[in-house]
Amino acid sequence: MKSKLWSLLFWMVIAAAFIGPGTVTTAAAAGAGYGYSLLWALVFSIFACIILQESAARITIASGLTLGEAIKNRFKSNKVALSIGVAIFLGCAAYEAGNILGAISGVSLIFAGIEPSVFTLIIVAVSTLVLWSGKTKTVANIMGFVVAIMGIAFLIAGLSTTIDWPILIKGAFVPSFPEGSILITLGLVGTTIVPYNIFLGSGLAKGQSLKFMRFGLVLAILIGGLISTAILLAGTSVTDGFSFEKLSSVLRNEHGVWMSYTFAIGLFAAGFTSSITAPLAAAITLKSVAKTEKGWEAQGKNYRLAWGSVLLTGLVFGMTGIKPIPVIILAQAANGLILPIIAIFLWLICNNQRYLKTHINGLAMNLAMFITVFVASVLGFINVFKAGYATVGLGFAFEGLNQMVILSLAVLVTLFTGWRIMKERSL
Repeated sequence: MKSKLWSLLFWMVIAAAFIGPGTVTTAAAAGAGYGYSLLWALVFSIFACIILQESAARITIASGLTLGEAIKNRFKSNKVALSIGVAIFLGCAAYEAGNILGAISGVSLIFAGIEPSVFTLIIVAVSTLVLWSGKTKTVANIMGFVVAIMGIAFLIAGLSTTIDWPILIKGAFVPSFPEGSILITLGLVGTTIVPYNIFLGSGLAKGQSLKFMRFGLVLAILIGGLISTAILLAGTSVTDGFSFEKLSSVLRNEHGVWMSYTFAIGLFAAGFTSSITAPLAAAITLKSVAKTEKGWEAQGKNYRLAWGSVLLTGLVFGMTGIKPIPVIILAQAANGLILPIIAIFLWLICNNQRYLKTHINGLAMNLAMFITVFVASVLGFINVFKAGYATVGLGFAFEGLNQMVILSLAVLVTLFTGWRIMKERSL
C-alpha cells in the first residue's frame, strides 16, 4: 500500500501538467456558459488521456525506450521525432508566460494591486531552484503535494455550489452540443490531452513497474479529472460572463471571503505547477529525440538549457506583459497536428510485438484508441484551421463546409491508421 501511495504521488505530476490556467479558464467558462451540459466532454477527455498516457508509459516500460526513441527506432526517422520534439518545445515556451500569469492572477485575487513583475521573478526563481536539482522524482513528488493543495481548494469551491445531481449525471454521460459550444467543447478535450504530457509520462516511466505505473497514473488522471469537474461546477455559479474576478466575487458573496481565497489558492497552484511541468516536459521531450545522450543527463548542460529556455521565455513575456500572439498561433497549429500524429504513433507501436512483447494492445484497447485517434484528429484539424484563419485575420467557425471537411479528413486518417494497424500486428 505504501508503494502504491508513493506511485500515486509520483504520477500526480501528470495532473499538475494538464491542470493549468488554461484548464481552469476553459472548465470554468464551460460551467458559466453551459452549466452541466459539457461535462461529458470532460469525461471523454479523461478517458482518452488515460488511454494515451498509459500507452506511452507502457511502451517505455516494455521496451526500455522512451516515446521519442521508439518513434526513431520503429520508423527509422530521426527527422520526424526531432520535428515533433521541437514543435512541442515551442508550444511549452509559448504557453509558459500564460502559466506564470495564471499563477499571478491567483495571487492578485488575494493581494489587490500587486506588482506582476515581482511575483514573476519569484515564481521563475522558485521554478529554477526546483528544476536545477535534476531529480525528476523529487520534482514529481513536490508537484504531487501542490496538486493536493490545488485539488482540495477547487473541490471545496466546486462542491460549495448547489448541485442538481440528476442533471449533472445526464450532462456527464449524455453528449450534447448547445448552440455555440463546439469550440469550448473541443477546448475541454484539448486542455486535458496535452501532447507534451505524453512525452513527459513516457520519460517518467523509465524504471517503473507496469503494475504500479497503471495504479498511480490512472488514479492520478482520475483525480485530475475530478478537480477539472469541480472547477466546472464552480463556474456554474457565474451567470453573466466568466472571468476570474467575477467567479471570485460570486464565491465571496455566497460563501464568504474564505471561499474566494480558496479559489485563489487553487488558481495560483494551477499556474505554479504548470510553470514547472512545462519546462520539465520540454527538456524530457528534447532529450528523447536527441541524437546522443551526451549533455542530456538530468543535470547536463543541454537538459538545463532546454528547461531554462522555456522559463526564460515565460520570464520575458511575464515581465513585459507582451503576449506572444504570433508564436502562440504557430504553436497551436503545430500542436494541433502533433496530437493526432502522436496518437497514431502510439497506436501503431502498441500493436508491434517486437516492442511491446506480451503487452501489445487487445481488442478493447484498440477500439478505445480508434475513438481517441478520431477525436484527436478532429481536434487537430480544428486547431490548424483556426490558426490558418487567424493568420489572415478571419474568424473560424466549426460549421458548414469547415465542419464537413474536418470530419471527412478525420475519418480518412482514422480508417487509414486502422488499416496500418492490421499490417503492424502481422510484423
